[in-house]
Amino acid sequence: MWISEAAVAWAFLGVSLVGAVFTLNAFMPVRRIPVLFVPSFFGSWLTAELALHHLVWQSIATVFFVQFGALSSWPGLVGMGITIASWLGLLLLFNDGRKTHHVFDQALTGLAEPADAARMPLSQLVMPFRFGRRGVKVLRNVQFREVAGKKLKLDVVMPETPSANRPAIMQIHGGAWIIGDKREQGWPLIGHLAANGWVCFNVNYRLSPAATWPEHIIDLKYALHWIRQHADEYGIDPNFVAVTGGSAGGHLTAMMALTANDPEYQPGFEDADTSVQAAVPVYAVFDFTNRLGTMLDTFRAQMLEPMIMKAFFKKEPEKFHRASPIDRVHADAPPFLIVHGDRDTLAPVEDAQLFVETLSETSRSPVMYTELRGAQHAFDIFASPRTARMLDGTLRFLTAMRERARNAKTPHPSERLASPAPKQHLAADNL
Repeated sequence: MWISEAAVAWAFLGVSLVGAVFTLNAFMPVRRIPVLFVPSFFGSWLTAELALHHLVWQSIATVFFVQFGALSSWPGLVGMGITIASWLGLLLLFNDGRKTHHVFDQALTGLAEPADAARMPLSQLVMPFRFGRRGVKVLRNVQFREVAGKKLKLDVVMPETPSANRPAIMQIHGGAWIIGDKREQGWPLIGHLAANGWVCFNVNYRLSPAATWPEHIIDLKYALHWIRQHADEYGIDPNFVAVTGGSAGGHLTAMMALTANDPEYQPGFEDADTSVQAAVPVYAVFDFTNRLGTMLDTFRAQMLEPMIMKAFFKKEPEKFHRASPIDRVHADAPPFLIVHGDRDTLAPVEDAQLFVETLSETSRSPVMYTELRGAQHAFDIFASPRTARMLDGTLRFLTAMRERARNAKTPHPSERLASPAPKQHLAADNL
């Protein structure tokens, strides 16, 4: 044999430790050590949502090492024990994803399941170029605005069968307000909603550092204005437009919902109706002030201040409060479904919990919260069991909110006043 069994055993122990580190990190991702923060996030993200993939590669590695005598000495036996423990952990991670529907059932108690809901295969939902084969068509790169030398575009995803008065939703991509594109995010949910009769608009907006807050949300409000102007063209009901997005897109989703018709964010189109009738922020950032101290100091010092806000928090704290959804809650907020993972290291779950508590105490509309056990940031990028359950839960919420809006005897959104000024800050600033 070209290599000794003892060497194989030690190599197996090393590989077993690597696999176990991935599994352990998925349960306990690092949040407070800057040098480990990014690799820990990627490792936990990839392991939690692709637990079965990790189980497969670890199993293949184990079979290979066992065939070459890894169990002939104590390092290999120790490695086998570590590997079995890692497998059990991976199965627990996978089971957490499968149980997500129970979390949504609890959060959505009292909301009926949509009748005859269609589901496209997840493998197809993450590959939008195949939508046309399932009765859903995509109109790409529709320009909705030209500003500051940029042509801003959106994609429209809609049922192939023509109809009128369909509900609409606007999807806002994430990427820390700096990167990202409509081509990359939101497609599983967009595809699922379109297959069930919704017209979906996946929207681009100006990005920092070229753009300075609030230019991001101004672009999105203009997109919403444009969508309503073209309601007849796309067969949508202008009286029901929802909004969703993840991460930075979740922050912008919440801000869109909480600042309806605010002229501060509608320069040149102040009279446009920018209300939304439901909001689904997913693993969103709710606080630019870091009042709970959950974010690394670098989040504000190296990103928000120099790149997004172009301002210093200590000198202009009100700018950061006004850009924080938690400081913009009010009684007339639309219905919210907040979705967050309990192991999110990029947008810590404690901030989401405080936002939910604050909004629930203030808003007259339904506020529903699903805290997904074992989920990291950006979990829905993958065609995982957790993603599948989220699609069903979100459709259930949005369908119920549309029915609620139909039955409610309220003024037309265009008759509503601008949202009020921000409420009093909930906690002392974390300087």
